[in-house]
Parts: sequence; structure tokens; C-alpha cells
Amino acid sequence: MSSDAVKKRKPKFIRNEAGTPETKRGRAEGDQVTHPAGPRLIGQRKLITAKNQDVRVYNEEVELEDRDPQQDYMLYKDTCADLAKLMAEIQELKSGGAKVGSVEIEERHRQCSIHFITLKKLNRLAHMRLKKGRDQTHEAKQRVDVLHLQLQNLLYEVMHLQKEISKCLEFKSQHEEIELVSEEEFFQEAPAEISRPHVTRDDQHQLTLARLDWELEQRKRLAEQYKMSLARKEKIQKAIEQKREYLSSLQPGLHNIMQASIPVQEYLSMPFEQMQKQAEVARHLPPALYVLMVQAAAYGQACDKTLSVNITGDVDEAKALSRRPEDSQDDESDSDAEEEQQNTKRRRATVGVQLEDKRKEMLRRHPLSLCVDLKCKDGSILHLFFCYLMNLNILTVKTKVSTAVDLSGAVSAGELLNSESLLNCLYASDHGKETPNPVNRYQFDKVGITTFADYVSDLGHPYVWVQKLGGLQFSSDGAQSELSGSALSASHMERTMKLLRGRLQARLALHKQFSSLEHSIIPVSSECQHLFPAKVVSGLTRWTMMSYQEFTELGFVQHVLKACLVCETDLFFMAVVERGTARLSAAVVVNPRYPEVMPLFSLSLHWKGERSGRTEDNLRAMESEVNVFRAELQGPRPGLQLLTNQIQRLCVCLDVYLETESQVCDGSEGPKEFPREKMCLRTARGPSRLKPFKYNHPQGFFSHR
Repeated sequence: MSSDAVKKRKPKFIRNEAGTPETKRGRAEGDQVTHPAGPRLIGQRKLITAKNQDVRVYNEEVELEDRDPQQDYMLYKDTCADLAKLMAEIQELKSGGAKVGSVEIEERHRQCSIHFITLKKLNRLAHMRLKKGRDQTHEAKQRVDVLHLQLQNLLYEVMHLQKEISKCLEFKSQHEEIELVSEEEFFQEAPAEISRPHVTRDDQHQLTLARLDWELEQRKRLAEQYKMSLARKEKIQKAIEQKREYLSSLQPGLHNIMQASIPVQEYLSMPFEQMQKQAEVARHLPPALYVLMVQAAAYGQACDKTLSVNITGDVDEAKALSRRPEDSQDDESDSDAEEEQQNTKRRRATVGVQLEDKRKEMLRRHPLSLCVDLKCKDGSILHLFFCYLMNLNILTVKTKVSTAVDLSGAVSAGELLNSESLLNCLYASDHGKETPNPVNRYQFDKVGITTFADYVSDLGHPYVWVQKLGGLQFSSDGAQSELSGSALSASHMERTMKLLRGRLQARLALHKQFSSLEHSIIPVSSECQHLFPAKVVSGLTRWTMMSYQEFTELGFVQHVLKACLVCETDLFFMAVVERGTARLSAAVVVNPRYPEVMPLFSLSLHWKGERSGRTEDNLRAMESEVNVFRAELQGPRPGLQLLTNQIQRLCVCLDVYLETESQVCDGSEGPKEFPREKMCLRTARGPSRLKPFKYNHPQGFFSHR
């Protein structure tokens, strides 16, 4: 049978994969499909003939249930092998010269088509098996989920029942919270009708009920006593109120009496009212300032009646600081909510602003400070303002000087009464630039503070002696003392006050002397006239102040700098002494501890060239005359005329040098410019030809030392 006939007579089939039959008209009932020769198609389609209709219906799902997957797999392998074999045969026929439309090739084409149909059917069956397996898996998962949900419900019910059981087991009756008397005390004190020993000793429940009855009886009795006590308390309160009203009525009268007695207190120097007010404020001082106030006031009453101590600052803020933290927690909690609402509206502060706030908090001062006034006989007053830095635990001091007369005339005396340098080196090497508390170094590192010297002008100087006056002592202070607190303050109070008064007197004396020196007048007191000859020809022509940088640039002071005899805290001046064509320049270094430390002179002579103490022995001897012999130049104690006496001796030495130098040079009487007016036993001595600079009083001649 030809392939065309097969194609014309091939019936149409309707495939239903969902299992619902669909009908379609086909050919006549007598028509049959003739299959070509070839391998038998396993699982051929089942044809169902409906009554009076030529309809063939095919259901692959029904067929899928009867088929074996293993047999389908073997059929797949056989079909693939046959298909490959047919392809090879077609290739051989074509290579052998057979035409494309030949019978052999067409026959094999039909067989290949049948095999392809078989593969497509197997593919459909495989997909149907996969879908069926997935559906079965999904149904199994749903059943598992239902069972798991039921299990969770059961577990939740079990947990709920366990909680209820725990609550029942942990239930405590209210009587268990009542602290009942012990059983021994109950049987001793309770009456027999309540205790019932014959019943309660053997029955714990009856014992508990009896103890509760006894507790009720006791509480009723105590309630009656409480009412009686309240009535007695009200009577006492009424009596107290009456006495309080009486005392309050006395207050105006006492106040008037105190006001009337103020003139008497002032006349007798007994300011009781002021002392009382100050004592009330002193309770809010920090410990260091309180120790300083007590010791300073005690020293003033015992040794110095002119010393006064006063407390200044914001008392209300100090009271707020001294309150207990528990008292302020409620206020802080109320304000925190408002601050948080405001902060949410603000922009977040930068890191620099936050760090600056931390620095301000670190350097915060106590709102109260102490003012100590030291009065001198001439009417000048040294005001000392002591402050306490709370977070650093150190004291600082600021100064101010009040004088009875105007001291603004001397230009070179501008730094003498400067508050920044007035108290420098009151004790040796105590410059007051860095904090003496070693703990502060680590606190500064946290907030980025490199040195405390940057804040000294605002906060004050943290001198070591200030800490000791406040009873503070740190490990960096050098030698540790066994004393502390008030004892440490008392041990340093007297000497420190004397040094402070001496410093003020020395600076005021220097101020007056500088006013004269600027006008080329050397003020020599009558007590020191015997130290110098009656006639001194050389005179001071210039007295100026200079800075430390200007001092270091001078060539004739380099040996002083190398020997570390000066520091930046010293005061530097330039004095010029002239006689004729000779000009003597003197660089003067005044130590802050003057007159305890002698001023230092470095000389340079401009006459017939330039000479200095490093190049000529006689100039070195002149420096020795003014720098070494303190006992001769000091004058009456405390030696406030030391500097002017040194300058006057320098003028005398210049006269001796010039009057004797010309005779040494040429052996003649010397030029008329420097006639000999000083009487010298010998004009020169020794290999260095030193001149006689020592003045002998009352003989009035000069000799060698």
C-alpha cells in the first residue's frame, strides 16, 4: 500500500489529557486504518465506538495507569536504536546512488516517522508522570502541614495548661505576707480561748487560724494606741505652733537690735553680723577654699589685723551644686524631656563644637571664690582672688594691686605690677604655668588640651603654694609632707603671707625707683650715702626696659645665657652710664624674687673701642663689684635699695676706671677729659693690672680687694 493511500485513509483522533471525552465526527464505521509494516507500537490507542456514532475517543491518563515506566524506558532505548539504524541505512542508500523518491528510502522514511511518533508519545507520558508525582507530593505536604498545625495547637494547649498549673502551685495566700509572732511567743502571750493548745498543737491549719486571730486582736489594740498617740501629737503640735509664733514675733525686734549695734561692732572691730553671713555662705564652699578661708581668717586674727577675707560669687548656684544628686534627679528628669524635644529640632553639633563644650566643662570653676586682701602701711592693697576648678581639683589665683597714689608715670615699670607676672616665682621655680596635679595631664588628653598655660590668663595661675594654702598636695610637688588639709595650710600660711607682702613692697619700691631712673636720677637713701664717695661724676643717661628676645641678641650677655643664669620670667633692662666720651652699657636682669635674689649686671664699655667683661679683666672686676658684694650694697633690711645702690656703685667704678686708665696707658697725668678726683692707694695691681674699685669709708680712698 502506498504512502499516499495511508495518508488519505488515516483517521483523526482527539487527545484528552485532562480525562474529559470530546467527540468528533470521523469516517464511516467500515473504514479501517491499515498500519504499515514495521515494529509493533506498544500501547496503541484505544478506540471507543459510541452508539450510532463513528467517534473515537482516546484517554492517555487511563492508559498511563496501566503502563510500566520501566518498559517505556526500554521502548525509548529500542526506538532510539532503530531510528539510528534507519538513518544509517538511508545514508548508505543515498551514498549507493539511490534516488530521493525511491521506494526503499520512502519506506524507511515512514518507519522513521512512526518512531518519532513513538518518542513524542513517550515524552508526553513522562511529563504526565512528572505532573502526577508533583500533585501527589503537594497533597502529601498539605497533609503534613495540617498535622503540624494540629501538633502546634496541642503544644500550645499543653504550655498553657503547664502555666496554669505553675500559677496554682505558686499561689500564696495574703496571710503569708503577714509577719506573725513566733509559735513560742504565741502560746506564751495569747489567751487560752484563742490559742487552744489542745487543738492547735496537732493541727497546723487550726494553729494558723489561731495565730491570725491573735494578730487581729493585737492590731486592734495597737490601732487604739495609735489614735491616742495622734491626739497627743496634735496637742504637742499646737503647743509648738504657739511657741513658734512667739519666737517669730521676736525676730523683728532682734533684727532691729542687730542693726542698731552695727556702729558699735564697727567701732570695736567686731563685725559679728558680717561674720555670721559669711559663715552661712562658707558652708557651700568646696573643701579646698574652705580650708584656705579658715586658715587665712585665723592668721589675720592672730598675726595680721589688716588682712581681710571675703567670699564672692553666686550663692544660689553653689547651693544647687551642693544639693544631693537624689534631690536633683526629679528636676533633671523633668527637664530632660524638654531638652530632647528641642535637640531633635536642632542640627547635630559638629565634633569641634562637642570638643569645645567638653573643654569648657573640664575647666569649669566653682561659682564661689575667695578674695584675700593684704594691706601695706603705705595704703596699697594686694587683692588675691582664689578660684577652685572642680573637675581638675586645683586652686588658681588672680591678682590686682590698688595703690593710694597714681603709679602710671614710669614706662619701664609696666610689667612690675602686671597681674600675669606679679607672683611669678614667689617660691623658687614656681612659675604657675602648668597644673601641679598629675591627673590633669590625662584629663587634658581626652579633650585635646595641649597645655594649661593657654588658659592661665582666664582661669588664673595654679601655683604650688596656692594648692598648699588650700590643703592640697600632689605627688608632683617634690618632697612630700606628712601634713595634709588644714595642717598643711597652716604650716605654709605665715611664710606665704610674708612673701606676698614683701613682693608687693619690693615691686612698689622698684616702681618708684624706675620713675627716678627714667629721669636719669639715681635715688640713694640717706642710710646708704656712706657706701659711695661724695662726688660721683659719671651719671645715668638712659634706663629702658627690653624683652627677653632683645636681651638674647646682645653680644656681651652670651656667657650669661650659656650659664643659664636667666629665664624668660625675669625682667630685663638696659642702663647707660656716661662720662665724657665714654659710654658704659649695662644689661640688667631683675629676678622676680628681688631683693632676695640679687640683680645681675653685664657690662660693655664704648671708649677707645668696644670692651666687655669677656675681653677685659677690669670690666669683669666691675661686674664683680656690682654682682657679688651683696652685703655691702643691700642697705637696711629688707634691702629694697639694692638695685639703685648697684647702679650708683657702677657709676663710681666707671669714674675709677676712667681716671686711672689714662695714667696706666701713658704714665702722664692723663687728659683733661678725665681728671683724677678719686684717691687711690695704687692705680693698678698684679699681672692683670686690676684697678682699685673698693671704696673705704670713712677714709674716702679706693683700694684693691
